[in-house]
Amino acid sequence: MDASGSTIAANLARIELTILEACRRSGRRREEVQLIAVSKGRSVEEILAALACGLHQLGENRIEELEAKRPLVEQCAAAPVWHMIGHVQSRKAARVAAAGILVHSVDSVRLAERLDRQGAELGQAVRVLLQVNVSGEASKQGLDAATPAEIQQLLSDLDRVVALPHLQIEGLMTMAPQVPDPELARPVFAGLREVRDLCQERYPHTRWDTLSMGMSADYAIAIEEGATCVRVGRALFEPIWEG
Repeated sequence: MDASGSTIAANLARIELTILEACRRSGRRREEVQLIAVSKGRSVEEILAALACGLHQLGENRIEELEAKRPLVEQCAAAPVWHMIGHVQSRKAARVAAAGILVHSVDSVRLAERLDRQGAELGQAVRVLLQVNVSGEASKQGLDAATPAEIQQLLSDLDRVVALPHLQIEGLMTMAPQVPDPELARPVFAGLREVRDLCQERYPHTRWDTLSMGMSADYAIAIEEGATCVRVGRALFEPIWEG
């Protein structure tokens, strides 16, 4: 195993231990949490090393990068499961829909409608998570849900979204603010879980199984608050210096 593979293997062992401990603290099973390796900006060699360590889920931010890497990775390894975790521009919705992957970042009714139209043209449902801005940060994408009034507007908007016939909603996603103490992100993760509960109550026939939240700095807190997907890149691929 080369240096890159050794780094990834060591980091993955740390991450798995952290996930197990977070699951234990919150009374959950390890099988309830999916680890997505954020492969944006990583080489094909790094991705193959991650897959060789036993990872199966890959997350990309840009459709161009996913399209370029996918055939190179899949000709060398058993096909992984790809995720689109970055912002999707409406003009690229056709390419994202055609990729046949779970889109974590549906951040507007307009984008949902565009993906639905593309799904209709392809004759298949587009699998999506709805991105929710729980923190209220202006820099964050997503359907706003930082105040009671915004949550009510979100639920009203969902009346249109859940009716789209070629959109397969599977849950929600959020991004927490970058804070010095991961504990400060806990209210954001708890808030997404509460929004999910409201969605389940209002739309019981729609799937809300997935909560995609938590990244390298705060995924343990996210798991404690109910995350079913954590998106980890830096903590997996980069050397960790200790001492």
